[in-house]
Amino acid sequence: MQSVSVFAPATVGNLVCGFDVLGFALEHPGDKVRMELNDSGRVSLDLVEGDKGRLPREPEKNIVSAVVNNFLKYIGTNQGVGIRLYKQMPFGSGLGSSAASAVAGLVAINELMGQPLSREELLPLAIDGERLSSGSAHADNVAPSLLGGIVLVRGKNLNDAVKLPFPRDLVCALVYPHIEVSTRLAREIIPENIMLKDAIRQWGNIAGLVAGLCTSDKALIGRSMEDVVAEPLRSGLIPGFNCMREIALENGAIGFGISGSGPTVFALCDDKARARSLAGLLRQSLDERGIVSSTFISDINNEGAVVLSGKPHMV
Repeated sequence: MQSVSVFAPATVGNLVCGFDVLGFALEHPGDKVRMELNDSGRVSLDLVEGDKGRLPREPEKNIVSAVVNNFLKYIGTNQGVGIRLYKQMPFGSGLGSSAASAVAGLVAINELMGQPLSREELLPLAIDGERLSSGSAHADNVAPSLLGGIVLVRGKNLNDAVKLPFPRDLVCALVYPHIEVSTRLAREIIPENIMLKDAIRQWGNIAGLVAGLCTSDKALIGRSMEDVVAEPLRSGLIPGFNCMREIALENGAIGFGISGSGPTVFALCDDKARARSLAGLLRQSLDERGIVSSTFISDINNEGAVVLSGKPHMV
């Protein structure tokens, strides 16, 4: 019987102005999956740890077992699989918790089956998992968790998930307030239609951000990290957001914004010492409001999900 363990990283979705089309992977936190092949002919969810009982245990409802089952159907086999999921990141944090779980499961089963699919070919299956989790199919979390780095997904064209170059000294300071923001709610408050002037401003910011990343122009990156579509509405769900943004920018952050749908906020910095100092200041700001928080300091993870142990087995 062959087994494998896979770690899939948390992600920062949107990168402020790139709603649903930009995201990047973190070194930590993330989720881990341990998977074993067996002769049962079915997919079983044998263990879930770290979720405080919140996740469904039924294989058809849990995102990990569901995407693994879809993978096996896609490649045309009824191979039996046992799955153990170790949740190592908070729920409703805006750090792509469901995406990390789905990606870890898909990379694990793909490894065990002899890698019949490339990482890019796994992406649509991971996106189907996001649809199960949040009710909508978007790739700004699953793509960077799967591929690593900073990823641009060109709208609904899943063939155009492009890893972008970026300055390798970028460091991310993240602060997770211990409040929960529902991904579904955070998406529902975004209007279906926006003013043309806002659309033009947003297009310019996305283009500027991509250009800044590709040319390592940190000033341009910072100027482009402005969102006139989602952040003005979502920031109201995060206590003290405007104050934290002011603190971040006054203390040397390249840019500041909401990670995904929140409530986690992040600041891009150009060195770890600045990132650590800034994370402390942001946490202090939340302390003064009586809000408990956690902080993370992370480089941008250019590798994505990684196999921790086990050998691939051809079936």
